[in-house]
Amino acid sequence: MLKYLLCWFPMLIIAVLNGTARDLWYKEYTGELLGHQISTISLLILFKFYIALVIKKLPPKSAQQAMAVGLLWLLLTLIFEFGFGRIRGNSWTSLWSDYNIFKGRLWIFILIWTTVAPYLFFKITTSK
Repeated sequence: MLKYLLCWFPMLIIAVLNGTARDLWYKEYTGELLGHQISTISLLILFKFYIALVIKKLPPKSAQQAMAVGLLWLLLTLIFEFGFGRIRGNSWTSLWSDYNIFKGRLWIFILIWTTVAPYLFFKITTSK
């Protein structure tokens, strides 16, 4: 599982670069909410390509291991999101607000995708 733990760090870099692109290029034209939605969708697409590559190059040994990879990446993402957010001084309410789909916030889909994508790509690659 160490190799999959290490594979999470490029996901962090991809996410930071994606957020930086939003903040520097288009958020001022789209506004906060639409900018967040666009960057969430673009991150889902970027993660699709990255996770597919990881699973192809470093295939899990089983469906259970693929599910464990997704859960590991979910855990690491949550620790980073909430840990870094709290270090930056954000309140719990502020941190949880990014997950409120009823207010147009789509970040929950990043967590869902990060969790299920390793299993889905494992199933796709092993069914060929």
